Amino acid sequence: QVQLVESGGGLVQPGGSLRLSCATSGFTFTSYPMGWYRQAPGKDRELVAIIPNDGSSHTYTDSVKGRFTISRDDVKNTVYLQMNALKPEDSATYYCNRPLGRGTRVLGQFWGKGTLVIVSS
Repeated sequence: QVQLVESGGGLVQPGGSLRLSCATSGFTFTSYPMGWYRQAPGKDRELVAIIPNDGSSHTYTDSVKGRFTISRDDVKNTVYLQMNALKPEDSATYYCNRPLGRGTRVLGQFWGKGTLVIVSS
């Protein structure tokens, strides 16, 4: 069965950095693009970034461009999100999943537990 295990979140000061990891299993990782999503309290889930599996360009939501970098390790079946210059508005629970297009739809309806990021002084 599909497993998506996010880690790496925590409390960080504004301007700081975190690297999130998503360890996956239960599917052929190299066959799928992977995405990072986030959801803040009281707000809808939003797409943060997508890394394709075919070498095409990465996708980032405008608010994180220049600060976040998505990457993947196709040997470890893991996707990463390097987050720099963090802002309080980046605070959210972050999830990884298999995107359908460039919106918030994902393959299936399974979500992992996510990892909580709090940006605060």
